[in-house]
Amino acid sequence: MMRSDPRALQLNEHGQLKHFLTLDGLDKTILTEILDRADSFLSMGEQSVKKVPLLRGKTVINLFFENSTRTRTTFELAAKRLSADVINLDIATSATSKGESLLDTLKNLEAMQSDMFVVRHSDSGAAHFIAEHCTPNVAIINAGDGRHAHPTQAMLDMLTIRRHKGQFEGLKVAIVGDILHSRVARSELHALTTLGVSEVRLVGPKTLVPAFFENMGATICHDLEAGLKDVDVVVMLRLQKERMEGGLLPSESEFYRLYGLTEETLSWAKPDAIVMHPGPINRGVEISSEVADGDYSVILDQVTNGIAVRMAVMSMAMSGQLQSDETTTAEGE
Repeated sequence: MMRSDPRALQLNEHGQLKHFLTLDGLDKTILTEILDRADSFLSMGEQSVKKVPLLRGKTVINLFFENSTRTRTTFELAAKRLSADVINLDIATSATSKGESLLDTLKNLEAMQSDMFVVRHSDSGAAHFIAEHCTPNVAIINAGDGRHAHPTQAMLDMLTIRRHKGQFEGLKVAIVGDILHSRVARSELHALTTLGVSEVRLVGPKTLVPAFFENMGATICHDLEAGLKDVDVVVMLRLQKERMEGGLLPSESEFYRLYGLTEETLSWAKPDAIVMHPGPINRGVEISSEVADGDYSVILDQVTNGIAVRMAVMSMAMSGQLQSDETTTAEGE
C-alpha cells in the first residue's frame, strides 16, 4: 500500500495529533506530551471511579482484522475510562470475510457516525490506507499493522522506561529476538532514538537481524553477550514458530541456547537493568521463568502503563480532530 507523508497525515494544521499511525516523523515534543499525559492517567487506576469525560458522547470502534485479545481489551478499557461508547467488530464474521472490500466496510462504519477507529491489520500500511480514505473527522489509531508499526506498544514501553529510569539520555537499550518481522522493534527504534537514548542494540541471528537496520541508527549484534553488555534496558521479543518453519531458525531450543534471557545471561547487563517483553511470553524460548517473574522484570508494569498510554493517545487524537474541525468551520464562515 502506498502511503503519504506520515507527519502530514497524523498532525492537524496546529501540529496536534489527529491520527496515531506511526512514530516515524513525530518529534520529541509530541512523544513527551503523550508520556506526560499518560502519567497523569496512571493514578486513575487507583481511584474508586476510574473515568474521565474526555470522550463522552464519542463512539470508538475496535476494528481488529488480526486477533489480539490483550491489545483489544486494553484499548476497550482505555476508551471506556475516557467515557466513550465502544464497539468491538468481529472481523471473522463481518462482511469483509464475505467479499466486501475494506473501503466498503469503512464507509458503512462512517455512516454510523463513528468518531474513532482502532485498527489492527496483518497488512503493513493498512492504518495509513484507512486514514487516507476515511472522512476527515474520524481519528485512526494504529493497533499494529503487518511488520510496519505498533506505536502504542512502543510508547507504553517508553513510559515504563521513563518511570523506572527517570530519563532517556545516556541509556543503552538492547532489543533481542526476531527484529526482521517485528513491528514492535521498528516502533521502539524510532521512539528510543527520538527520545535521545545513547545506544540501541538489535540482537539476534543474522537471519533475523539484517544489516540494513544500521541505517536506522541501531547497533547490530549477533552475539548475546556483546549485545547485553552494560545495557540499562533489555527488551525481549516474542519468537513466532512460523519463523522456524520458514527455515530462518533451526529450533526453539537452539534459539534459547544462543539468545534466551536467563539469570546467567542477564548478568551481562547492568546490575539495575530492567527486563521488558511485549507479550505473550514463550517461557523457555525467549526468556526463563526466573527472569520473567523476577525482580528485574517490569512486564506487568507494561500492561498497566498500556492502558494509560492508550488513553493519552485516544484523547489527544480526538482533541486534534475537534481542533481541526473548528479551524475548517471558521475558514468556511
